[in-house]
Amino acid sequence: VLWQQQSAEYKALCYQAFNLAKMQLDKTTQQLTMDRTPLAIITDIDETVLDNSPYNAKMIATDQEYSKADWIEWGQLRNAQPVPGALEFFTYAKSKGVEIFYISNRYAIQQKETQANLAQLGFPDADSAHILLRTTTSGKEERRKTVTQEHRVLLLLGDNLSDFDQVFDKKQTDERNALAEEMKQKFGTAFIVLPNPMYGDWETKGIYQGNYNWTPAQKDSIRKATLKSY
Repeated sequence: VLWQQQSAEYKALCYQAFNLAKMQLDKTTQQLTMDRTPLAIITDIDETVLDNSPYNAKMIATDQEYSKADWIEWGQLRNAQPVPGALEFFTYAKSKGVEIFYISNRYAIQQKETQANLAQLGFPDADSAHILLRTTTSGKEERRKTVTQEHRVLLLLGDNLSDFDQVFDKKQTDERNALAEEMKQKFGTAFIVLPNPMYGDWETKGIYQGNYNWTPAQKDSIRKATLKSY
């Protein structure tokens, strides 16, 4: 959490990601000058568009684990700030005639405050037609398909590999790493990855194997057992 909030390296990586996204956007749109299909970008929200590190800092300050109620309470404050470079990039993409679709695993009951938070910061397409939150499943493939049915998707942005392709859903560490190797040509071209050291499937689905019931002591043992030393 400190690294995300304090390090210039975090900001540099975010700017690098969005600079690369802009380069790819310009390159692709130049190649599609005769294509009349509506253009779109699909992006995650949390730790891709909005920085929620204050919520994680609060968990540290109060010595509490994540809870749905606390997460919803944080969202209702509408205080999340833009990830460095995000607002500039998505504003630029919109100026090029590209629609922005926000596919997030925020709960559907968070629609109003999520839309308001994005809109008050000036993010384009911050409306119910473009913000697709979780309803019945955390998998994003069906929501992505609703966009691809009528749009040509130029880029996908996210901080979690499941933001890009369903092949990463519910996969453990070895499988995730093997798939990342297989798909390495897509990173930096079709897929733009933002840094998030605070949480993600790398931990919950990866080293914790999809089990959300480990005790703190068990988590500590798993972490230590997973470290590579010499």
